[in-house]
This record gives sequence, structure tokens and C-alpha cells, in this order.
Amino acid sequence: MKLIFIGPPGAGKGTIATPICEKLGIPHISTGDLFRKAIKNKTTLGQKVQVIIELGDLVPDALTVALVKERLQDDDTNKGYILDGFPRTIGQADSLSDFSKIDAVINFTISDEQVVERLSGRRLCTNCGTGYHTETMKPQQEGICDKCGKQLIIRPDDSPVSIKNRLEVYYDQTEPLIEYYKNKNLLKDVDGSGTVAEVIANTKAMIETI
Repeated sequence: MKLIFIGPPGAGKGTIATPICEKLGIPHISTGDLFRKAIKNKTTLGQKVQVIIELGDLVPDALTVALVKERLQDDDTNKGYILDGFPRTIGQADSLSDFSKIDAVINFTISDEQVVERLSGRRLCTNCGTGYHTETMKPQQEGICDKCGKQLIIRPDDSPVSIKNRLEVYYDQTEPLIEYYKNKNLLKDVDGSGTVAEVIANTKAMIETI
């Protein structure tokens, strides 16, 4: 099954994708991971991405599409995949339709207030990268990682100003995809405001109807 997960930052797309992928036996593909892997492996596309990122620019659609197309040729995608973070724009969606047929687009709905609450509460270990949350996943000792004892920080993109900017970018660039896929009868809404277990259960139930 070929699926796209969309929704605002903080909707939990990556968290929900993991158990769904395990259930379906398909890979979870995020553009962020693709960029990091291509750069690490020093592929031709990866070297181009690295230069762009180091300059502080956005990776252009054509290069992002090329990376995704290359990834979808791997054998582990034969049974399908979940795309997370792609497509972000109508242009990317049009390009994707040229080389892969999507079965459904799962749209995780969540209020702006919940986005701010979730993201502003996130904490990250500076050493091992373990994630925490001030409300839902507290460390045993405030500000200290349970695993390695190092300090926890707020990610720069989880500051209130950054969250506001990320939401604005989402509404400007990505939200139009909702109408785009709705017109193609591919959009399926899932309430993303519940607990992780609730959203996973609702997502599995939705997928079973496809």
C-alpha cells in the first residue's frame, strides 16, 4: 500500500508511521532522512543537497523529487511505502504522480494550540538524541537525560517564534495539498489530537477501509 502522511508540524506523523509500517511491512520514507543519508553516503545528489543546505537555502523541488524517485526504486518499496514530508507542494505532488500511484493520503488534523503545546514541550538530549516531553514523556530528573545523564535542550525550531513560522509555511505551501488530494478522492482525515495509542488505532482502522 502506497500512502502519504500529511498534517501540520507536531501532528505526530513520524510517530504514527512507525507502527503502521511494521504492520504493513513497508518502509517509512521521510525527506529529512533521505537528505541526511544522501549526504552521508556522498552520492551525486547528496553532494548537491549538502551545498544547498550549507548555504542555508531550501532544497529545490527538482532535487527533492529526484531523491524520492531514486528511493522508491529500492526493493523494500515493492509492497508500498509511507511518505512523510513529501510532497510538500502541489508541484511535488504533480511530479510524484508521474512515477508512482498513491492509494491514499492520510491527513492528521490538529489545532494550532495543540501544535504549540506539543512542540514547545519537546526536549532533546544534547548527547544521545533521546527525545522527551514536559507533559507526556518527562525525564526522571528535570532537564537531564535518563539514558546518558546529559543536559536536555529545546530544539531551535521548537521555540515559539519558530513554531509560528513553521505553521505559516505549512498553511502557505502544504495545506493546499489537502484540497488537491480531496479532489482526487484520495484524502482520508484522521483526528490527530488524541493520545498516540488512540491515533494509531484510528489510523489502522482507516487504512483497513482503503
